[in-house]
Formats: sequence, C-alpha cells, structure tokens
Amino acid sequence: MPSRYNAGMADKSLSAIREFLAQHRIAMIGASRSDKDFSAKLFTDLRRAGYDVVPVNPNATEIGGVQCFPRVQDIAPPVDAALIMLPSAHAAPAIRDCSDAGIRRVWLYGFKGPSKIDPAALQTCRELGLSAIAGYCPYMFLPNGAWFHRAHGWVTRLVGAYPT
Repeated sequence: MPSRYNAGMADKSLSAIREFLAQHRIAMIGASRSDKDFSAKLFTDLRRAGYDVVPVNPNATEIGGVQCFPRVQDIAPPVDAALIMLPSAHAAPAIRDCSDAGIRRVWLYGFKGPSKIDPAALQTCRELGLSAIAGYCPYMFLPNGAWFHRAHGWVTRLVGAYPT
C-alpha cells in the first residue's frame, strides 16, 4: 500500500492514518449531544489531545461548549479533514457535504474494522475523488490511549487486520 492517500480509494495504510491525524482542524460529523455517547467521548479526547475538533450535527447549536454546525459547508474557517461518525445509511450525504466543502480526507468510523463499512459509502468517496480511511477506531492510533484502546489495537494486529 502506498505511503500517501490515493484519491478515491479506501486507504488502510498506517501512514494514511498518521497523515489524517496530522491534520489540526477536523470536523466530527455525527457528534452527539449526549455526554454518554461514544462520539462525545472521542470528541472530548481529541480536543484534549490538541485537535481543533468542530462538531457537526444539524440538531445542536453547541456540543461540549463548542459551536456546532448543521453541515460541513457551514464551518468557518474551514476544516482540513472529517471524521464521519454516522450510521451507514447517513454516510453518503455527509461525504457529499465534505466534498462540496472542499475536504479531500475523510475517515469513516468503524469499530469493527474496514470490512464493516458500507460499500455504498466507499463508492461515494470513489465517485467524488475523496481519500477515505475505512473503518478502524481513531483511539487505536492516538498516543497515550487508554489500555483498552491499546488492547483493541493489539487484537486487531493479532487477527491481521491492523494497517501496515
């Protein structure tokens, strides 16, 4: 697998993941208003790690004390990348929104790995020429993660599904 993003392809390389995480300003599409939701915890932890995470949720005006936007195109100043935390049925419109906003890097969240990402979402990325990381939990790649995230990464390596 090449060490950089390939337009329109689902990228499973560790270097692509590092490149995505090297972006400073990231939209989190599907950020939850509930503090107990996984996306809210990830949102908070990414901000603690120094990322300028911008929540996107059409049903909220702020999340975690940060202004929330109904769609990526409304974010000003613009973001560098987008983490999509939506059910598969809602991913394609979010991907189109990212493309319309000029975002070229998206991460389609998937706790169970790339094989569980909706092929239609990946096809939308291909059609729009977007670079996509399909699946994986971002926690597995953040420095100083909790032991259970490191364990998730270890299991992923054990079964041969960890990116190289």
